[in-house]
Amino acid sequence: MNKAHLKQFNSSLVVLLMAISLFTGCASTAEKVKPNDHVFTNALINETSPYLLQHAHNPVDWYPWGDEALKKAEIENKLVIISIGYSSCHWCHVMEHESFEDTVVAKLMNDHFISIKVDREERPDVDALYMDAARIMNGGGGWPLNIIALPNGKPFFGGTYFSNSNWTEVLNHFINLHETEPEVLVGGAEQVAQGLVTSDELEIQGKPSPFKVEVLAQGFDDLSSRLDFAKGGLNQAPKFPMPSFWEYALQYHHLTQDQTVKKSLNSTLKGMSQGGIYDHVGGGFARYSTDIDWHIPHFEKMLYDSAQLVSLYSHAWQADKNLEYKLVVYETLEFIRRELTAINGSFYSSLDADSDGEEGKFYVWKSTEIDNLLGADASLFSEYYHITKRGNWEYGNNVLFRTNELKEFAKKKGLDSKELSKTLERCKSILLKERETRVRPGLDDKQLTSWNALMLKGYVDAYRAFDEDEFLQAALNNANFLYLNSKKHKGELMRSYKNGKHSIHGFLDDYALTIDAFIDLYQATLDEKWIIRANELTSYTIKYFHDNNSGMFFYTHSEHSNLITRKREISDNVIPSSNSVMARNLFALGQYFYNPDQLEMSRKMINIVSERATQNPYFYSNWNRLFIHLTKAPYEVAIVGPNCLELRKEMDQEYLPNVLFYGGKKEGNLETLESKLVPNQTTIYVCQNNTCQRPVQKANEALKQLK
Repeated sequence: MNKAHLKQFNSSLVVLLMAISLFTGCASTAEKVKPNDHVFTNALINETSPYLLQHAHNPVDWYPWGDEALKKAEIENKLVIISIGYSSCHWCHVMEHESFEDTVVAKLMNDHFISIKVDREERPDVDALYMDAARIMNGGGGWPLNIIALPNGKPFFGGTYFSNSNWTEVLNHFINLHETEPEVLVGGAEQVAQGLVTSDELEIQGKPSPFKVEVLAQGFDDLSSRLDFAKGGLNQAPKFPMPSFWEYALQYHHLTQDQTVKKSLNSTLKGMSQGGIYDHVGGGFARYSTDIDWHIPHFEKMLYDSAQLVSLYSHAWQADKNLEYKLVVYETLEFIRRELTAINGSFYSSLDADSDGEEGKFYVWKSTEIDNLLGADASLFSEYYHITKRGNWEYGNNVLFRTNELKEFAKKKGLDSKELSKTLERCKSILLKERETRVRPGLDDKQLTSWNALMLKGYVDAYRAFDEDEFLQAALNNANFLYLNSKKHKGELMRSYKNGKHSIHGFLDDYALTIDAFIDLYQATLDEKWIIRANELTSYTIKYFHDNNSGMFFYTHSEHSNLITRKREISDNVIPSSNSVMARNLFALGQYFYNPDQLEMSRKMINIVSERATQNPYFYSNWNRLFIHLTKAPYEVAIVGPNCLELRKEMDQEYLPNVLFYGGKKEGNLETLESKLVPNQTTIYVCQNNTCQRPVQKANEALKQLK
């Protein structure tokens, strides 16, 4: 895209934007409508998304994303407002209260625009398209994302949060332009559309890097100046967990024994688990820390964060046997069971940051509350979790965080560490019981296929690390839910489920993450049906999502794509990109089924991004986990015979990111297991690059062959 042309278009907006603060402002004094009054009802009332339903009684005539709204805009020649957010988004709620519940603002929007509300979690395709447009226009984005577009949906303006007065100013500016100089808006929209096409093309261009450890090492060296070796994460605020990157760091250290990477990894695992981003009373993680120390969270709790962090801390436990990692996993899974698990075995999406109209109110404590509730233990508990009379956060409130290991603190206080642990657990139980009497944060109870798959994988990884049957049962319950409820005719997956109804055709991440979870579940159970189902879903994904020209996968289904461009999700972020997950899936399934076509597809995909991946490991971390397998071929460990699961459990006491397990009590139908069953014994075969070592019958002997 010609940036000079775009700047020329945007020059007419400079004065407007300079006058607008995107992050501050006051609510209008115009009439407000309380959500429970139901004076107004719009088309969102028929939706299932909690976020859309939150806006169903706004005076704004909201429409859900779809043909109806866009056709109405074209017939009436009205500009389109596309407002994107999600239910646990704090600033989304603020803008709703300030502007979308204001009847004056609503009249302006209703008279001159067609307004569309989008739940970014239900429609990540729409969100990704318009977020990219915002980045092209402004260099950045965020939520709420507010886009103004032509009647055909092509955007020409975008921003995040606007105060009431600033939003009104923006609307009036474009109402005037639409009436007096519509060609200016058309020209700007065409340039942005071209920019979207160009940016997507750039994502799939690159030359292959050699698959060598030295190439990966250079990427870590280049990143090291940005890492916070004392507190963990990047040396900046806000701090996001980014579990995919730390999974890669853990795997890279396993390969290289690089102590610099290990130091950064350990400080991150410690910083997150001790910081306020972790809920020390109820388990689970907030979405990010607002400060550099991990102390003060943005309090929303997302399923995908806790799911991936359960996997990460389970793997870290296998590597280091740190008891604090085990505690994080158990407490987080208890939080998932207690607050985010549906009766049908699926998982809800998130909890709001706000409750009773205040951010974090459900989670914070006054020192007087701690004193009254904990009595003689209050002083010790307060010192351990940095609770002060003045408060360690705003308005005299305290967020629980700690800066000491339990054993260190016990030694400092002259206490027995086991007794201290019991005291702290008793105190936390008292606080949790008290917290349950408070007004709860809003629950987003839609069940998303991709996020459920991440949580399924989290349960599987925890089961493999700790051998808790209840973890496996939760995983199986969810896997059966996904396969029996989300899977429709001809193998299609649906994305969202709520109140017995499915809505929205699945996107690439729904397929990729479900396939990944099923591969993991197969390794845990050695039940062949899960690897077969993973392969079936992969065949469907190739048929309807694969881009034969680039070798990558489109994000949208070929029969359900109606946006102005069909995008491909490449770089990894808080969730690994759907293409990187598919590349790893194809590699694993190619090994399991001896399928050279799948292996070649996987290699072609990583060849496209390998140069960028090794140069920017933070945002291509999941790709680099595949890069490691191409640097050093993984082991294939077949365990065949009546005690196959017991031996697999023994081997899972070690961290083995370079192993693909397969097997069963019988040979089954996989070609890789043919002729491997020895009557009346359980045999372990360790193979690599199509060559197997001497068969053994003990787990410790097989582990020696992996060295």
